[in-house]
Amino acid sequence: MCAVTHEDVLAAADRIGGHVLRTPVIEVADGLWLKLELLQHSGSFKVRGAFNRMLSAGELPESGVIAASGGNHGLAVAFAARALGARAEIFVPEVTSPVKVAGLAALGAHITQTGAIYAEAAEAAAKRAAESGALMVHAYDQPEVVAGQGTTGLELMEQTGGVDTVLAAVGGGGFAAGITVGTAAAIGAASGTATATATGAGAGGGPRIVAVEPERIPTLNAARRAGEPVPVEVSGVAADALGASRIGGLAFEILSGDRVESVLVADEAIVAARRTLWERHRVAAEHSGAAAYAALLSGAYTPAPGERVAVVVCGSNTDPATLTTE
Repeated sequence: MCAVTHEDVLAAADRIGGHVLRTPVIEVADGLWLKLELLQHSGSFKVRGAFNRMLSAGELPESGVIAASGGNHGLAVAFAARALGARAEIFVPEVTSPVKVAGLAALGAHITQTGAIYAEAAEAAAKRAAESGALMVHAYDQPEVVAGQGTTGLELMEQTGGVDTVLAAVGGGGFAAGITVGTAAAIGAASGTATATATGAGAGGGPRIVAVEPERIPTLNAARRAGEPVPVEVSGVAADALGASRIGGLAFEILSGDRVESVLVADEAIVAARRTLWERHRVAAEHSGAAAYAALLSGAYTPAPGERVAVVVCGSNTDPATLTTE
């Protein structure tokens, strides 16, 4: 049985409802919706999981909370910690964009920039948490975090009346995993069967999930081929946000089933999708936020005639001056 159930997502929605935004969905073509999660507090979906983890923990330790992040998760943890009156200590790798580091500072986080990639920052954060007693808020591999991210899928199904397919970006996989459980939970809640659990993908029904990754960071794709999470090299335009070096264990369990399709997109497709989101829809996404849309524009995923499709645009922490140049 998976460690994240439909009931967990429904409980998360109740728990965090007063702390997060119900982000809008816009229909940009017949049967095609964009879920604008980039308009969420702190500029990404990550705040959902951060709040759910902290609020589930009860009284937070005096030493506060600690997290490692490529940037977006750190911003979310810092935002949630400030809202709850807790200290936040955030470890980020050298690849983290200056925009995100500045955002962390503005939120009052104690920042340590260390290591070339996320995995190295995560190792330093874990060591610090063991020393300080701070609550670790993992970027993607904790049940409370995955359940919190799953509220995005719950909202999406309610707002659209249901879709056939959801495209979501994958780094460590917590977001796509949460959406997999959350979209099924929405169907279960509507039919009165919310007690069903998600054992692998597909349990309890729900739309197809297209898990989109950069070709240069294929954590889920490589794990599905290997039959288990395996390390991958990290590089490319979306490395600051999708830069996990292996898929999370929880995410792999949830995203390994038949309901999930894994696709890869080139950096050039991500750049083009980001530019198109801005020029066509005036949506100012970071590269990771445009990755799912890139799968549609590049043909990595082609919907069938009449297929109802939603694309989650998941992050906006970017320098707007680069929207048409990078």
